[in-house]
Amino acid sequence: MLVRAAAILCLALLAGCDRSTSTGRADAPAPRSETDTRALAAGRAVAPAAASPADDGQWIMPAKDYANTRFSGLTEIDKSNVGRLQLALTFSSGTTQGQESAPIVVGDTLYFVTPYPNTLYAIDLRKAADPASPGLTVKWKVNAMADSASQGEACCDGVNRGPTFADGTVYFNSLDSHTLAVDAATGRLKWKTRVWDYTRGETMTMAPFVVGGKVIVGNSGAEFGARGGVAALNVGDGTIAWKAYATGPDKDVLIDPAVFKPFYPQYRGKDLGQKSWPGDSWKIGGGGTWGWISYDPEQNLIFHGTSNPSPWNHEVRPGDNLWTDAVFARDPKTGKAHWAYQYSPHDLWDHSGVNENIVLDLPWQGRTRKVIIRPERNGYMYVLDRTTGEVLAADQYVPNTVSDGVDLRTGRLRHKPEMIPQHGKVVRNVCPNAPGAKDWSPSAFSKVTGWLYVPHNNLCMDWLLGKPNYIAGTPYIGVTPRFFPGPGGNAGEFMAWDPVNRRKVWTIKERWPVWSGAAVTASGIVFYGNLEGWFKAIDADTGKLLWQFQTGSGIIGQPTVFRGTDGREYVAIISGIGGWIGSMISHNLDPRDPTAAKGWGNMTADLKKVTNKGAGTLFVFALPKT
Repeated sequence: MLVRAAAILCLALLAGCDRSTSTGRADAPAPRSETDTRALAAGRAVAPAAASPADDGQWIMPAKDYANTRFSGLTEIDKSNVGRLQLALTFSSGTTQGQESAPIVVGDTLYFVTPYPNTLYAIDLRKAADPASPGLTVKWKVNAMADSASQGEACCDGVNRGPTFADGTVYFNSLDSHTLAVDAATGRLKWKTRVWDYTRGETMTMAPFVVGGKVIVGNSGAEFGARGGVAALNVGDGTIAWKAYATGPDKDVLIDPAVFKPFYPQYRGKDLGQKSWPGDSWKIGGGGTWGWISYDPEQNLIFHGTSNPSPWNHEVRPGDNLWTDAVFARDPKTGKAHWAYQYSPHDLWDHSGVNENIVLDLPWQGRTRKVIIRPERNGYMYVLDRTTGEVLAADQYVPNTVSDGVDLRTGRLRHKPEMIPQHGKVVRNVCPNAPGAKDWSPSAFSKVTGWLYVPHNNLCMDWLLGKPNYIAGTPYIGVTPRFFPGPGGNAGEFMAWDPVNRRKVWTIKERWPVWSGAAVTASGIVFYGNLEGWFKAIDADTGKLLWQFQTGSGIIGQPTVFRGTDGREYVAIISGIGGWIGSMISHNLDPRDPTAAKGWGNMTADLKKVTNKGAGTLFVFALPKT
């Protein structure tokens, strides 16, 4: 108990603690607060305190906490005054590719990472608090010096999802598959480790996740036939402690039969990550980990997803293609898998399984269940028991023409036979489309309402199989898609979801897909941005628009909320369109080609008329000083 208490105290105070104290398995659950006990009794979901401690005003990792709540306990900005938000400071990095980094905040410093060439900036926040300040100050910056050739190995723009802080060090990844550790005070490079081989398409775009003395990172590159994996680096010197692949024999996936206890029997065979593929195709089978990682300190388990199989053309890879489109529960110290579950066996539509797994406790059929909630790309909101991997629920949240739900007895997704693609035949009106019902853009969970706030898509497509040819370091897809808005004509939505009653509470229709992440505060404000460049504040209870600001370029980044050095509450976002959704603009592609940007050309050509290429501009907002 003392070990666990020390770990929680470290998370709350962020000062002078070694997070390795949090890696011992707990003998008993952490004490539940009176507030959480009342919330559960009232039928609301809660984020366990061990994974989501009380807010200290900082925002040290993109997901805010181990549970991935993206919840701020600050209340100065509320529904009565949010309409008076004004710009406190801006800063432009001058980078014109997609800006997906979260601005994290530790003490008096804000950190963010640009897309290629991956420069880490440390911004002095004292300037925002000083009315006599002549302007913003960059304390220091560190360029990862990513190899320029890595840009050609990035499927969907040279994006970066941000840095992470732990114990005086800032960690970030580079597109050419290096992880860097930098002294948070001085910018001194502590170490730089090459984790993957970008010349084989193994790039890195995710934010590192730090727990128990390990920096956990994964690769991108399934669209290049890169074999996916996740690795843990030792915080002290950057040496690789373990590496687990998503495909291949059990020894490569780090499946030990003495430890691995999946809920469903179809996952209990030997070397399924090899046998569920034809021949040696698992060696170029995709399954990267480039999205979000969460952690349950009570069980000492991390949860991470794996991406789509390679290639998109399913006919060349008969079988379930394990362990792609899956979620793993692993010991962060050893990497050994405790259980796994596959969301989309034999993926037909590029429904990559890397989205967030939010750690919650739910009142469920008369008792409390420890779960992860996952808004999955195949169109279902999953509730999984995080101790076993059992699917408790999978509810449709977008129009779906390709599957008939999930069989809760077997855990298997039910594909519609009549929609399975065949060579030489265009499959029309496929919903949800290839990015899925929701792309990487992260949801937020409110500890006040108990609801999830989910940015997502309303997209369909036509799909034509082609012949894929594998050449290392080149695209390996074998499909021609064409995207278009789903029913209703709106291509995106932002919704509130009640995970207990398993329903949408309210929804906001957006003309374009919503690629921005979300953040929510204790005062009932939800923040997100749209592709037209509007940064919005929404009433968490009703979905009513309370405030918006035009940033000048489409927003695909992650908002954060923090307390400044002057004690005031601030909200930050980085503007700059790009990524897969915005590459028509950031790379100035020809809108006359409907297949441009792997299917977006048909749909986003008009986006050029309503927003502009960005320059990597950080916006920080606050209420007027009184």
